[in-house]
Amino acid sequence: MQTSSMQGDLADGQPAAGPTAVGHPVQDASSCAGGAAGCGGVLAPDTAGRVISNDWINRDYKHLVLQADGRAAQAVAGQFFHLLCPVTADDSPFFRRPMSTYRADPATGRVEFLYKVTGAGTRGLATLVPNDTLPMLGPLGVGFSLPPGARNIVVLGRGVGLATLAPLSDLAAAAGVGVTAILSARDAENLMSQTRFSGTGATVIEVTDEALTSSVDKVEALLRELHKAGKADAFYTCGSQRLTALMQRLGNELGVPGEVAMEQQMACGIGMCYCCVRAFREGDHLVSKRVCWDGPVFPLAEVT
Repeated sequence: MQTSSMQGDLADGQPAAGPTAVGHPVQDASSCAGGAAGCGGVLAPDTAGRVISNDWINRDYKHLVLQADGRAAQAVAGQFFHLLCPVTADDSPFFRRPMSTYRADPATGRVEFLYKVTGAGTRGLATLVPNDTLPMLGPLGVGFSLPPGARNIVVLGRGVGLATLAPLSDLAAAAGVGVTAILSARDAENLMSQTRFSGTGATVIEVTDEALTSSVDKVEALLRELHKAGKADAFYTCGSQRLTALMQRLGNELGVPGEVAMEQQMACGIGMCYCCVRAFREGDHLVSKRVCWDGPVFPLAEVT
């Protein structure tokens, strides 16, 4: 997903999508002969968003704002949409692209995505202009949750993974939970979402490869300081395997629970095709789970 896209483009190399435990907006489609539209229970609507804006924020990323129906705008942090990307003269993406929300606002009916333009699907998205329409299935998947009694959390993301984590700051703010957001990138130009996080009251810490502050040991030192200061009741991450491994290791050592929005290639996005199955740890056993259906957000302790 790219995160803003869980898989983002199948060939795009995008991240995944990923609080209050969120249930599934669709019934398990693998048991429904008619697919998502033929399932009983609550259905995931296949709707269309009208483009409000689709602007470049730096040389690689665009910010897409859509006017959507009420159900779409109720997406919670960590959930995603399956987007039918436009066909262009140069690209004909076959599958939809899963993309996690950057913001969903029920009050305005708007849904936002932050995405990296890097493959056939996202190149198609980049051609959208105001008043174009974009077919979108969702919201889908299980989002983030806040542990009972949490007063302060840490979110740690890199690149487009920051898009998936941004709505978590809204969830935390609404619950009166403090957020420290550690934002990682190659250089200052590629740092994103600072105002998105700070606008919810989060404390923002920037680390970059260029400044030699984004290495695992430097980030580990930051996390240990935050934990010692009582600012880390839970860990959250997306966008980097090495940062996920770091938070998992520290969480186990310090007794801090956490969640990760997984990055995984997807095809159907609703649990039918089993394209996104991967192994997770449950106790002493490894079990297979569908990232689109059982996630994309999973407990850090389950990641293998």
